[in-house]
Amino acid sequence: MTQRSCDGAGLVAAFRAGVANLETHVEEVNALNVFPVPDGDTGSNMLATVRVALEEAESVASEPSGRVAAALSFGALMGARGNSGVITSQICRGLAEGLEGKRRFNGLDLAHALGRGAELAYAAVGKPVEGTILTVIREAAVAAKVAAEHDDDLEAVLGAIVNAAEAAVARTPSLLPVLREAGVVDAGGQGLYRLFQGALLHLVGRSPAGSVGARQRAGAKPSVLVAHADEGFGYETMLLLQPRPGSILDPDSIRRQFEKIGESVVVVGDGKAVKIHVHSEHPDDILGHALTLGSLSRISVENLDHQARDVREQRATEFTDDALPQPGGASSSERPVIPLAVVAVAAGDGLVAIFRDFGVSAVVQGGQSANPSTGELLQAIEGVNAIETLLLPNNPNVILAARQVAALTSRAVHVVPTRNAAEGIAALLALDPTHDGAANVDEMTEAARAIESLSVTTAVRDAKVSGRKVRRGQTIVLDPDEGLVAVDGDQGRAIEAAIRGLRPGIELITLFYGDGADLAEAEETARRINATLEGVEVEVRHGGQPHYRYLISAE
Repeated sequence: MTQRSCDGAGLVAAFRAGVANLETHVEEVNALNVFPVPDGDTGSNMLATVRVALEEAESVASEPSGRVAAALSFGALMGARGNSGVITSQICRGLAEGLEGKRRFNGLDLAHALGRGAELAYAAVGKPVEGTILTVIREAAVAAKVAAEHDDDLEAVLGAIVNAAEAAVARTPSLLPVLREAGVVDAGGQGLYRLFQGALLHLVGRSPAGSVGARQRAGAKPSVLVAHADEGFGYETMLLLQPRPGSILDPDSIRRQFEKIGESVVVVGDGKAVKIHVHSEHPDDILGHALTLGSLSRISVENLDHQARDVREQRATEFTDDALPQPGGASSSERPVIPLAVVAVAAGDGLVAIFRDFGVSAVVQGGQSANPSTGELLQAIEGVNAIETLLLPNNPNVILAARQVAALTSRAVHVVPTRNAAEGIAALLALDPTHDGAANVDEMTEAARAIESLSVTTAVRDAKVSGRKVRRGQTIVLDPDEGLVAVDGDQGRAIEAAIRGLRPGIELITLFYGDGADLAEAEETARRINATLEGVEVEVRHGGQPHYRYLISAE
């Protein structure tokens, strides 16, 4: 039976199967890792990346395929580890761009999206090298297009993708001397093939293929791995870069800058956030230069020399992955003290996820009609092993409790009086980790107040709000202090009236949709906003906030 199209839940299920198949073969992929250097394990890095992507997609599994693809892309970018992970995140980004706005997709849509993923993957690498994962995604995308133009059945197209990926992986040693010398195929390409293979197996109703016993069946030569491990490679530095208020990032320019001071440079993202991966002998130079471009988070610096020796020792003694220390295994008492942490209050799974992705150390659930207590805030702060903590209440009714906490703990707590999640996100963009908590408060507060924000909800009773009569069932739009901005029996008209009242010069509006709204309605609302303020970029994000159908941020 043919399958002509796939929805969001189907995309999540197929991606889940791809991740499971990669997990089954992760030792196989790790054993191939000889290029460009053993910067961790390629299979482990790819698996960590797609796991975060899957987790993000699982949270919106009931949404249309375009929304699921966007979640996959966001999760992959935020979870990207190593060169292979960053490139995989760009393939996911291409999938999201190709499926944008689609509730379902067919084989032609998939081929188009995969082609876009190949373009973005190549664009992310300053000096693309054939015989790597780049070759595999490009040839798989070409095969998908040819197959889809003949028959857009998903099984036929995905089958062509898997066959082309497998053939491209087999050819990588003929394109890359270091692989030919080692007698192995490209690790990143093999990992990508396993992802595609798992999705196809799911589509035809089969379980992931059995694992192929690590080194022996993968064909890696220990002597070659040892030789590479002893050469020395410096440090792998990864970070998330975000612009200073009022500015945007230029990923292409940033890539060129880092290519002058490092190797294996991969830069992905857009004007609002960029993920950077660089190899260098001097990670301080990398971080120092990045600080001149914006604010940093999710910083990771790994000594590749040590990792290479660990890889050599692991494979020489045939340790399994189960014998390796797992991330996060240390007890809380063994974790290093954080110089400066952020604790935020948020309601709604989407908003909570956004704050966590910004590197917030703890999120306290709560908000309108469910204000967290002083004790809950205190518990969250005491649970963070930090010298100083910045507290974002994100609600007018939580600010007082937040200030009480500062007086109840012996730790240094600084309250940034944010009135909603939109202000909290704006404040985080202004956070400078090189400054202490007190020095950050004024700048973060100023950044929070620099945006305009609106909350859209439905009146539950007849009342007077800001001196105006409001009837039950009407849509009301409120400012951050809960003053009435607009009211109307029609939601669209109420939002349009509120948007027209924003100050001139707005460039970006972010629409966080929550209770009672779905993606289709949110996209339609975004289109109406765009028509009301022509030339303004409108971005739709899932907030999941209760009580408020939309939270609108304008900057």
